[in-house]
Parts: sequence; C-alpha cells; structure tokens
Amino acid sequence: MDFNFSEEHILLRETVKRFSETELAPLVREADDNEVFPKDLFPKWGEMGLIAARYPEKDGGGGFDKIADCIIREETSKVCQAFASSLSAHSHLGIWPIWRIGTEQQKEQYLKPAMAGEKVSCFGLSEPDGGSNIRALKTHAKKVDGGYRINGSKLYITNAPMADFMLLAARTSDGLQASSISLFIVDLPSANIEIQKLAKESIKASETGLLFIDDLFVPDDALLGGQEGNYPIILESLTENRVGVSANCLGMAKAAFEEANTYAHERIISDKPIGKFQAIGHKLANMSAEIEAAQWLVYYGAWQVDQGTLDNAMAAKIKLIASEMAVKVSEDAIRILGGAGIMREYSVGRIHRDSLLYIIGEGTSEIQRNIIARSLGF
Repeated sequence: MDFNFSEEHILLRETVKRFSETELAPLVREADDNEVFPKDLFPKWGEMGLIAARYPEKDGGGGFDKIADCIIREETSKVCQAFASSLSAHSHLGIWPIWRIGTEQQKEQYLKPAMAGEKVSCFGLSEPDGGSNIRALKTHAKKVDGGYRINGSKLYITNAPMADFMLLAARTSDGLQASSISLFIVDLPSANIEIQKLAKESIKASETGLLFIDDLFVPDDALLGGQEGNYPIILESLTENRVGVSANCLGMAKAAFEEANTYAHERIISDKPIGKFQAIGHKLANMSAEIEAAQWLVYYGAWQVDQGTLDNAMAAKIKLIASEMAVKVSEDAIRILGGAGIMREYSVGRIHRDSLLYIIGEGTSEIQRNIIARSLGF
C-alpha cells in the first residue's frame, strides 16, 4: 500500500495553497464582516480548474480524483472556511448529480458553465420541518401538462442568495418511499421563489438562504436525468461529500494548530515561551496527534471513493471524527492564545465558530452515530 501523495497531488496542493494565501486571504476580513461572498472567485477557481478537478476529462473536468478534491478543500479551508464551503457546495452538491445522471442538454446548459465558474449552483434539500430526515421533505412537485408545479420551502441552502441555478429536491408522489423524491434544475432568480438571506454566526461570508417556493412551474426537461425517483443519487452525493467536508475540517484544524503553535513559541512570559510550559505542550501534543489521525482517515476515505469501496458507515465515521476533532482543536487553540484568542486579529476564533457548522451540517454527529450503530446491528 502506497501512503505517499503523487507528484501531481503535491503540485496541486502547492498551487491551491499559493492561490489561497495570495488571492483569498486579503478578502477574508471584509467578506466575514459584511457577510458577502466575493462572487468573482468562482470564475477564478474555474479558470484554475479547481471546480472541475475531480471530474473526468471527457466531461470537461480535470481528470483528477477524490484525493485531489480533498486537497483543494483542505488548503482552501485553511485560509477561509466560508469560501471553501461555498466552493464545495457548488463543485460537488450542486453539480455532481448533474454529472452523474443529467441529460446531455442539462450537462451542456448547466454542468459545463458551472465547471468554468460562469454559473453558481446550490443544492435545495434541507427544509424547515425536516431536520435530518430527508424522506420527510414536504416540497411537492405536481405533474401538469408540459412540466411540474412546485410548492414548498427550503432552509439553510448554501449559495442560494447568489446562485444562478438550484438543484431542487421535491416529492413527485405521496408516501415516504425513496422513489417519491426527485431532483429538478431550477433557474435563479425566479419570480416564484422568494429567497431570504440568513444572518449567521458561522461561515458568515458564505451566503445562505431560506426559500419559499410558490406555484413554480418548471418544464419536463427540468427533471434531472428525465426521470423521477432520484433519492439514491442524493444519498450517493451526501455519502461522498462527508469525506469532502471532513477535508474542510482538517484544513480548519491545521490552521488553528499552526497559529496556536506559533503563538506558543513566540509569546514571552517571564522570558520563557509559553510553549515551554507543560500544560501548553500537552495541549499542542494532543492537537497534533488528533489532526494526524483525522488526516489518515480523510485520505483513506478519499482513496476508497476512488476505488468505489466507500460505504455509508465509513463515511459517517470519517465525518464524525474529523468534525469533532476540528471543534476541539480550534477551541484548544483559543485557550492557548488566551485573551488574544478572541481578538479579531487572530483567526482561531473565526475558525472555531466555523468548525461548529460541521457537527451539525452535512448530517449531525448524532446522525453519524446512528449510521455507524446501524452498521453494527443496532
């Protein structure tokens, strides 16, 4: 078994790291303060091939793999999780199902410009009353002549306030069976969709929306893949994305650790770096070990995706460990910095509040434990 990154992966990491530090870092403070995403980043990511990196060359992608996708997410997250969140919501959730089962027309109209960063996507799945139960969604698409009429609401939809189109999950028949849930491609903005931008305490520069859908008509060719019953594709997408967001968590944890480690070595108290104190040293030791363990899990999961062997339980284990690790490491980083840890000139406070997203979003830690427990026969 080869545990080394390929030369291509190493070069990709260096490229993303350099771009993130030079192009993204200067934008973070203003974007976070104003809670506005700099949308012109998408065509820049598109030009660099970062949006389409993990898609096959024959489909207009970069021909890389899931390991590359995780590298991009990790390095972007080290600089700003809000930017990384919007990127990953677009590059995976918003377009991966179109790549998987979309018609040629849908790929030409939405996938290709989205890969280039010319159009921004969002994934309309979560609902105000649904919580983590996907099958209980209430948004309904009724078949009519020439298409469907859709009514319902969506909540916590990343990129919705600035998106050009949405992949929308709706019930196309009654009942809670998987075959009842379908996906539609919906152009935005729309007179029949009211989008309220939400104010948040986490990933503030990633724009998030509450959507009210009122008697929206979409033509038959808006149905993803031209067929109803897309629930399996939704599950596939969410399972793989749990590995992806775990890479986001890894990037945040590494950034918090690096800032805390540097501070501990440089801060002088009684002519002694505080890193020499055993309590501080032990915290940093724990942080380092936990990051290392999570890193192995994340890239093992990415390797499994590329081998086609990732299962739901393994994805849940990776996401559970990585997300809770990021929360703990970022909190310990704040403790090491002390009063400086809650000052805006340092990033650990922002990283900590951003890390809290992933013990809730993409499936709560409790849901991950449910998935793992089911795999054990409980």
